[in-house]
Amino acid sequence: MKHRIVKPLAFAVGLALFTNAIAAPSAVFDVKELDGKINACTDFNGFVNAQWVAKNPIPADRTRWGSFDALREASLNVQHKIVDDAASNAAKAAPGSIEQKIGYLYASGMDEAAVNRAGFDPIKPKLAHIDGLKSSADVVSYVRDSYAQGEPVLFRFSGNADFKDSNQEIAYANQGGLGLPTADYYSKPDYEKIRAAYVAHIAKLLQLTGVSAADAQQQATAVLAFETRLAAASLVPVEMRKPENRYHFVSIADADKVTPSFEWAAFFKAQGADVKDGFSLSQPKFFAEVQKMLGDVPVAQWQAYFRYHAIANAAPYLSAPFQQEDFAFEEQTLNGQKEMEPRWKRVLSTTNDGMGMALGQLYVAHNFSPASKERAQELVNNLRAAYKTRIENLPWMSDATKQKALEKWATFVPKIGYPDKWREWSGLTLTPDNYYANVQAADKFNYDYHIGKIGKPVDRTEWGMTPQTVNAYYNAQQNEIVFPAAILQPPFFDAKADDGINYGGIGAVIGHEMGHGYDDQGSKFDAQGNNINWWTDADRQAFEARTAKLAAQFDSYEPLPGKHVNGQLTMGENIGDLGGLNASYTALQMALLKNPAEAKKKIDGYTEDQRFFLNWARVWRGNIRPQAQITLLNTDPHAPAQFRAIGAPSNMPEFAMAFQCKPGDAMVRSPETQVKIW
Repeated sequence: MKHRIVKPLAFAVGLALFTNAIAAPSAVFDVKELDGKINACTDFNGFVNAQWVAKNPIPADRTRWGSFDALREASLNVQHKIVDDAASNAAKAAPGSIEQKIGYLYASGMDEAAVNRAGFDPIKPKLAHIDGLKSSADVVSYVRDSYAQGEPVLFRFSGNADFKDSNQEIAYANQGGLGLPTADYYSKPDYEKIRAAYVAHIAKLLQLTGVSAADAQQQATAVLAFETRLAAASLVPVEMRKPENRYHFVSIADADKVTPSFEWAAFFKAQGADVKDGFSLSQPKFFAEVQKMLGDVPVAQWQAYFRYHAIANAAPYLSAPFQQEDFAFEEQTLNGQKEMEPRWKRVLSTTNDGMGMALGQLYVAHNFSPASKERAQELVNNLRAAYKTRIENLPWMSDATKQKALEKWATFVPKIGYPDKWREWSGLTLTPDNYYANVQAADKFNYDYHIGKIGKPVDRTEWGMTPQTVNAYYNAQQNEIVFPAAILQPPFFDAKADDGINYGGIGAVIGHEMGHGYDDQGSKFDAQGNNINWWTDADRQAFEARTAKLAAQFDSYEPLPGKHVNGQLTMGENIGDLGGLNASYTALQMALLKNPAEAKKKIDGYTEDQRFFLNWARVWRGNIRPQAQITLLNTDPHAPAQFRAIGAPSNMPEFAMAFQCKPGDAMVRSPETQVKIW
C-alpha cells in the first residue's frame, strides 16, 4: 500500500518536487541576505542565495531545505492542527462526515502502541495467499486480485483521457514493478553498491516476517534477478517523456496476443473497469517480457517477488521494525536522510494520500480568501496577455503555426485555489482504531473511484493536486493550468510586495505552467488536448534546433563531481522556466507602463527589473544531500534548483541590462548561444 493508486498525472507536469523545512521565509525581500562578495554577473545564484544556504543547514530529518520547503512546512503545520482537531472531535463529529473520517484515519495512525502490538499481523493473510500459489495461472490470479483490492503489483494500471480523444477516459496499462528508482540502477556499475544494499534490505524485511536468514538471502537475490529482467524491458525516464511511448491503443484481443497467459478481459472485469473498444497497452515490449516470465520464471521466484513487495508496500503502516527498515533503505541509503520524520508528519502524509482532497476542503475554509483568488486571477490574465504578445511576435514561427498556437492559448483553463466542486466520500468507511485497515480501505475506495471513470466522459472539473500542496501543474490533455491555494503566498505572491517581486515569483510560475503547453512534449497536444501535430515541418525543425541548444546548456551543469544534469530529461521544465520568465518579464513591463513612477523608483537600492530577477533566484534557494541529488538526477524532470536560478536569466539580455553585466561574464551568453524560444 506504500505505492498509492491515485488519479494519474502521467501527462501533466508540475513546477517542482518538495520536501520539508523549518521556518517560513520573510514576507518581504531582505536585501541583507544578498552576498556582496559575489558578483551577480558571475554567479547570480550565489549572489542571491549563498549567505542563506550557509546559515541554514539541512535538518537531520530532511534530504533538502530551501524556499519551497519552508512553504510546505507552513502548510503542514496548518494541516497538523486540522487533523489534530479532527481526531480529538471525531467521536462527536457528524457520522460519516469528512471531519470524522479524517479524524479516524489520523488518530489510528497516531496510535503507535496499537500499531506496534499488531506487528505484521495485518499482512499475514496476504503472505499466506502468496505461499499458496502453485502455478502460472495462480500468479495471474494474484495480480488480478491484488489490483482489485487497490494494491498495485507488477505493472501500473489507471484511467486517463484518451490521447486521441481527450474527452473520453480510457484504461492505461504501463510498465512498473521495480523497487529501485529507474532501470539503470539494475545494470550500471555506478549503482552496484545500491544493488547490494537493496538485496540486504529485501532480506531484512523478509526476516522480520519470520523467514530464515539463509532463505531470506536466497529470495532477495531472486527478487533482484526478477526485477533486473523487468528493468531490461523498461524504458528509462527520458524515453517515457515522449507521448508516443506512453500510448499504444489496442483491442483486448490484440493485447491478449501480446500476453496470451494474461487474459485482459478477466482482469478488467475484476477491476470493474468499463473497457469497450480497447485500451492503451502503453509499452508492449515490457508486457511481452512479462509474458515470457509467466512461462519461464519458477513460481517460487514469483512468490519471492510478491512477498517482498507485499511487505515493503505495507511497511510504513506496520510496527516500528518495519518502519525503520523501510526508512533505512528508502530514505537513508537512496537519499541520505539522517533521521526519520516525526510520526505526525508521516501519518499526515498518509492522511493526504488517502483523503487529501477532503483535507483540502477543510484547509481552504480558513486559509484562502476570495481576495487572494481574485488577485491570482488578475495575474493569470496579465500573463496570458503577455504570452499572447510573445507568440504573435515570434520571428522564427510561420503564421500558420502561430494561428494554431494562439488557438491553444485561447483555450487555456486556469484553476486557482481549490476545485469548484468537491469530491464525495460517502462510500468510504473508516474506524478509529485500525490504521492498516483504514489505509487499505482508503486505497480500495480511491482505486475504485478512479477506475470507475474509465469508459466515461472526462470530468474536466476534477483537480489532480490538493489545495494544500505547494506546487502547480499543467495538464496537456485538458490544457489547464492549476495553482493550489498553498503556493499563493510569499515568496511567490505577497499582496504587500511590489510588482517586481510578484512577477518574479508567482508571475513566473504562471508563465512556467503556460509554457508547458508549448514545451517539447506539451507542444504535441492541440487546443483540445489531443495528441495531434499542429506544426508545419519547418517550424517544428526550428523549434527543435532551439531546444537542442537548451539541452546542451543544461547538460553542461555539474551539481556533483562527474554528475551532470540530463538536458533531455529536464527539457520540459527548462522550456517552462525560460518561456515563463520571459513572459512574466513582459507582463511586468506592461504593468509598469501603467505606473511610470513605480518603474523609475528603487526599493532598497534595487530597480523593479532587478527585484524581478532577485525574487526568481530566491525562489530556488536551497541545499540538498548528495545521495538525494543523485537520485533526482536520474528520476526528476526538474533540474537542480541552483541551475534553475541561473539558467533562464542567463539567456535573457534583459538580465544583463538590469545588472549591467558585460560580454564574457558567466551570466551573459553570447548572441549565438542564447536560447530564445517563446
